[in-house]
Amino acid sequence: MGDGPAPHRADQDRADQDRADQDRADVDRADVDRADQDRADVARLLGRAPAGDFTVAVRAADGTPAVIVNAPLLHAGRPMPTRYWLVDPHLREQVSRLESHGGVRQAEAEVDPDQLAAAHRRYANERDAALPPDHRGPVPSGGVGGTRVGVKCLHAHLAWYLAGGDDPVGRWVAQRLGLHR
Repeated sequence: MGDGPAPHRADQDRADQDRADQDRADVDRADVDRADQDRADVARLLGRAPAGDFTVAVRAADGTPAVIVNAPLLHAGRPMPTRYWLVDPHLREQVSRLESHGGVRQAEAEVDPDQLAAAHRRYANERDAALPPDHRGPVPSGGVGGTRVGVKCLHAHLAWYLAGGDDPVGRWVAQRLGLHR
């Protein structure tokens, strides 16, 4: 005989459920902690509090946000046309340098205009699909970074490309900077 009665199956099931609930609570706390840290990091990287909700799409090697995905509407309800935002300071500096040396004009000259137009449509469709279904106010417009035609901001193109977007300008920038996705 043993030292006592065998545990009832219901008791074991309750114990298993309690462990699973605790594991979920630990994960939820970790997610909240990560979200709080991301908000603090992005505010530091931007030099101000974000004006809308966002998620992190790409992280730097040290875990800090490199690219964020903005909600299509800011907290005040205004449209946010820039869905993907490059917040990594090193990458922003590299792209700014490229822009200051004529990168926008070069990209427009070297990227197929039909491919660019298709990228703007894909970007706008993705962003617009994230709008709340009951939203009736102003909506974001344009494609990458709010641009309707051509190239406006290499930062926005690179951000979307790094986050997995099919963006020929982002690819062009990444190649110039020696980046790999």
